[in-house]
Amino acid sequence: MQSVDRAVTVLEILARLGEAGVTEIADELGVHKSTAFRLLGVLENRGLVAQEQERGKYYLGAGVLRLAGAAAVRLDISQEGAVVCRTLADELGETVNIAVMESDAAVNIMQARGPASVTAQNWLGRRTPLHATSSGKALLAYQPTPVQEAVLARKLPRLTERTVTSPVELRDQLAEVVERGFAVAVEELELGLRAVAAPVRAHDGSVIGAISVSVPAYRLDAERLPEVVKRTVAAGVELSRRMGYAC
Repeated sequence: MQSVDRAVTVLEILARLGEAGVTEIADELGVHKSTAFRLLGVLENRGLVAQEQERGKYYLGAGVLRLAGAAAVRLDISQEGAVVCRTLADELGETVNIAVMESDAAVNIMQARGPASVTAQNWLGRRTPLHATSSGKALLAYQPTPVQEAVLARKLPRLTERTVTSPVELRDQLAEVVERGFAVAVEELELGLRAVAAPVRAHDGSVIGAISVSVPAYRLDAERLPEVVKRTVAAGVELSRRMGYAC
């Protein structure tokens, strides 16, 4: 824990000073120069700091921008998605979530409950499996092939009798998501729960999130499904527009 704390402190020092040498950083940390040098070496290997060739001073690296950019996207989609999420929940009367992908899971970062919602379950902040949720499928379907294959190579846990655990079947479903522009999960995470999700795109067209509608199974039959799909996809398009994507 001490090493982690010191590494974070190094980043804070460089953020404050702009650049600093090993001796200066060691003095700020209250450690020997060799300790500061090792910390800087680890951070440099991860791209979080970089070193000027001529003066030997260290400064924040491009890796920090990558992390900051991911955090900014998450914050932006939460802010921009609030109105879209609330509107869709009111239109359909159901629970609406916005999720982003984190490693091997979909994480819900925004939620709104419609007037007909029958559950008080809070999905906010919850990590859900990519293979067993509509949001997860909508996110995974647009990931690069190596990312998809890494997920498909793992064991896909069976959460209900309807959970898809076959990599071949899931791969086919992901192709369908891209073709149709939406994903569906039928009692794959929980019995009695069905959901529809649509992708949310950034300004460059990359999929950065998914907006989903969760509905009790008895209220999402073949007759109502087209309406829910249509409104969910429209909400995904609207949120993508708000994120700068020219639909």
